[in-house]
Amino acid sequence: MDAIRRRILSLIEPAEESTIGNKIYAFGMFAVIVASMIPLASREPPETYRVLETVTLILFVADYLLRLGTADLRMKQGAMSFLRYPLGPMAICDLLAILSYLIPVTFPLHLLRLLRLVRGVKVLRIFKSFRIVRSISMLLEIIKEQRSALYAVCLLALGYIFICALVIFNVEPETFPTFFDAVYWATVSLTTVGYGDIYPVSAAGRVISMLSSVFGIAIIALPAGIITAGFLDRIRKKKDD
Repeated sequence: MDAIRRRILSLIEPAEESTIGNKIYAFGMFAVIVASMIPLASREPPETYRVLETVTLILFVADYLLRLGTADLRMKQGAMSFLRYPLGPMAICDLLAILSYLIPVTFPLHLLRLLRLVRGVKVLRIFKSFRIVRSISMLLEIIKEQRSALYAVCLLALGYIFICALVIFNVEPETFPTFFDAVYWATVSLTTVGYGDIYPVSAAGRVISMLSSVFGIAIIALPAGIITAGFLDRIRKKKDD
């Protein structure tokens, strides 16, 4: 029995050296994930989509049970592995994606089905030998290395949005009847998108808008600069090696 479970684990989990079985299983599951997203592109899915959802649901459940059944071999924590595995972040995403099939399409929580995309990221780990996946892996590693700086930028952006929203909310109460409207405007201004559906009309409000846009460009540029610096540092290290 353990030999069978170890064989199953070798198929569903990426190893240091990906095998043909790894890649076939990964390609298959990735195709299932893509197929599971097709019904979400239609407001009123036809009967064919319902059959597709049933098939993908069965395959998702089977994959989840296989991973749960081999949790002790992967986590090496004995019987506790079967209790700890369902509490892991990826396992929770898998379970929510499965449960989302039971939620009516008209119900707001049907967006939980988008968690299937998270499964796709997990499957792509097996294709780490491919050039594009190696590039994605390097990008994720750089983001992880620079997470402290990126966290600081995110906090700066959130603080900037909150302050701008608070200011404009009090300067133009007629234009921004709710604080959420002010936060929405501040976010759009920070990203320099400028939809134009809501905007200040007074002179003071327009001055605030100009300042918000100018400083917003600088804040938005910071993450790109941090990641670019990480790329250049990584390339420099490879050349030195």
